Amino acid sequence: MSTVAHDSGKGKGNGGAAIIRALEENGVRDVFGIPGTHNLELYRALAPSGIRHVLMRHEQGVGYAADGYARVSGSPGVCITTSGPGVANMAAAVGTAYADSVPLLVISPGVNRGRERADSGTLHEVKDQRAHMEAITAQGIRAADAAHAAAVIHEFFASQGRRRPRPLYLEVPVDVLESRCSLDEMPGPITYGAPSADPAALSRAAVILDHAERVAVVVGGGGREAGPHAVELSSRLGAVIVTTVNGKGAVDESHPASLGAAIRFAEVQRYLEEADALVLVGTEVAESDLWGPSLRPRGRVIRIDIDPAQAHKNVMADVALIAPAQEALASLAALVAARAGGAATAAEEAARLRPAAMEAALTDGAAFAELHAELRASLPDDTVLAGDSSQATYFGSVHFFGLSPAGRFIYPAGFATLGYGLPAAIGAKVADPERPVVAVVGDGAFLFSAIELASAADLGFGLPVVVANNHGFAEIREEMAERGMPPSAVSWREVDLALLARACNGRGEVAVGAREVARLVEGALQGREPTVIEYPL
Repeated sequence: MSTVAHDSGKGKGNGGAAIIRALEENGVRDVFGIPGTHNLELYRALAPSGIRHVLMRHEQGVGYAADGYARVSGSPGVCITTSGPGVANMAAAVGTAYADSVPLLVISPGVNRGRERADSGTLHEVKDQRAHMEAITAQGIRAADAAHAAAVIHEFFASQGRRRPRPLYLEVPVDVLESRCSLDEMPGPITYGAPSADPAALSRAAVILDHAERVAVVVGGGGREAGPHAVELSSRLGAVIVTTVNGKGAVDESHPASLGAAIRFAEVQRYLEEADALVLVGTEVAESDLWGPSLRPRGRVIRIDIDPAQAHKNVMADVALIAPAQEALASLAALVAARAGGAATAAEEAARLRPAAMEAALTDGAAFAELHAELRASLPDDTVLAGDSSQATYFGSVHFFGLSPAGRFIYPAGFATLGYGLPAAIGAKVADPERPVVAVVGDGAFLFSAIELASAADLGFGLPVVVANNHGFAEIREEMAERGMPPSAVSWREVDLALLARACNGRGEVAVGAREVARLVEGALQGREPTVIEYPL
């Protein structure tokens, strides 16, 4: 039963209490937010509830933290903002979650009912706040009343596991938040069954695989829970396994059949295109995965995805299995005939491709290879590594920090935002406080959200933040040089990052070499404050 406080009249409360009660009824343990003038009735109900509120310093930090929380916990991240600037500040984080299929529930107040598009100069007024968020969410809904708001929340949680996870925006007019209502008359939680793969489609897919001489498997973010079944399919068919960045770690990257998150490399893409059959599991196979045009497979394509809209997007499928990846891939692996020496064949093919992939990785990321080798050697297998849209991440962490299913890599692959890594690491730590969490970011990305060090300090998190300092926006600096442009607006005066950390109630260190970074990271994990570890490049 909800512990939300309400009036002495039986079951009486207001819209704010109805919303917090609906969250409790769906098992929400944590929400991320910042209070403001218009959302105070949510905070009135939140204070006596069983839900912990995590205060961040900026609404982008709220959204990124909730995103990291969702990726690590497997449960939706819930955000509370105020109207107008609070919602607008949240937008980059919501776009990130949308691009990477992360379930967020964003709740904010809106103008009173009947005042939509009034343009009357109301505090925090936006012409159409819901439409603004509709553009970057799966759906933007403006609640008609408290019962409608509660029903939207119940529907959102019931849909998890049966449709593509993406953010939903719920706008609640201020007068709805404040209006009296009977909590006992609010709708309750609901449940749905997950879709199942069509048996006839599974049979067709199995026939294709049984007749294919060379099979390859690609696992994306939507296939993270299906790793063991990808390995089973690989061993039965002799198939090499490649992941996207969002799928990194779904299959142990030390497994003999795995090439890791190497899908962007030309040699790997050629191999995938030349396979007789290609199995794409929970992936868009989009530009953000491939760093270029989509694949052009010459063989037959089987796609597994919970989202029917993905069945033929970017790469046409010969057979589309619309179901949760774990269920569909397990069924498919059970149907195909096992080939003699399948596991050995997969290992041989992967071993043949691996040197070319590593050579390509070193071409871009040699400056980050030693750093990640030292971190990998010193950190437990279940470490959460948070990255950013930094060279240190996409040239470094992706390829040189080997991951197993016990670990987790969180990174804004699709939206490629800056400022994600630190607040996302905080969210990961909220989700699993006993688990080691480390952020590795560039200085440009770090400075977008450095103030969230203060949030980590308030929470008492021993959070190491490794800042690979190349003194500005190095990626853009290099792109300018490639175009024959003089560098412009890509460098700045040095910031004393260690002093900045101390000003935010954390610790600051400057490391001499990769080995010292690893040593400092190990020490920081034992502490109770965030530690910035600068790694000069």
